[in-house]
Amino acid sequence: MAVNWPGLVSIGVFYIVVLGTGIWASRKSKREEKKCSGNRSEVAMVGGRNLNIFVSISTMTATWVGGGYILGSAEMVYNPTKGLVWAIAPMAFSMSLIIGALFFVKPMRSKNYVTLMDPFQEKYGNKVSAVIFIPALIGEILWIACILGALGGTMSVVMNIHSWLAVIISAAVAVLYTLMGGLYSVAYTDVIQLSFITVGLWLCVPFILASPSSANFTVAAVTKLHQEPWIGRVELEDTGRWVENMLLLTIGGICHQAFYQRVLSTATDAHAKITCYAAAVFCPILGIPSILIGAVAASTGTHI
Repeated sequence: MAVNWPGLVSIGVFYIVVLGTGIWASRKSKREEKKCSGNRSEVAMVGGRNLNIFVSISTMTATWVGGGYILGSAEMVYNPTKGLVWAIAPMAFSMSLIIGALFFVKPMRSKNYVTLMDPFQEKYGNKVSAVIFIPALIGEILWIACILGALGGTMSVVMNIHSWLAVIISAAVAVLYTLMGGLYSVAYTDVIQLSFITVGLWLCVPFILASPSSANFTVAAVTKLHQEPWIGRVELEDTGRWVENMLLLTIGGICHQAFYQRVLSTATDAHAKITCYAAAVFCPILGIPSILIGAVAASTGTHI
């Protein structure tokens, strides 16, 4: 297959910037080890509990706003049997962050926990915590697979390369900078990635809306016979599944180790709560471009 060289160069520059940021952050992590009263693993996992508020908000937002979130939201709006009302991730993740800030931030931080498993280990012992660690591990693996799958699919379209190659390269870069700097590298590269996502998505929107090949999705809200509108609807028999999906994402987000890692990495309880509330605002905002793209695609498809 013919490689899209401009796309390859742009993605290459992106990875160089991300890897360079990760290496710089790893050096910052080593300097932080000397100032932190905690052990080395605590610096690696929760950043010495002193991430600044801007980085904390960025990495918390980026925890939810990834490839699966962006492509999944657009896909739901585009899907003729689903529509906007089924694109529940922006609202569910926002609710998850708010609930987490209200009820879980202070208890988790009060005892200086490092992971989600710590309170269970303290309460029920090592054997029980080892068992309940298994579903948490499976959830993380599937979450990573979702993100890498979305990334591979995107790169295969943009650069015209095999998706498996994109997944391997992306995973290798992420593992490398994480091993070098722990949470510091992850957090600071999240700032870069979130910046690219925000600018890139919002740059795409006006071009898509102004394209002569695109239909006006505001006019095409009701489409041809037997075709659901992009707004979608929830039938009575589907209400239970809609509620289940909403609860799955909302409550599942509260059970996410990455959420507590960010919460525990801030300097104070107030900073942790501000991080959650700010991310709860930014997550839906960053979902708007995906929704608009899905709506235009659905409207265009019905007029071809």
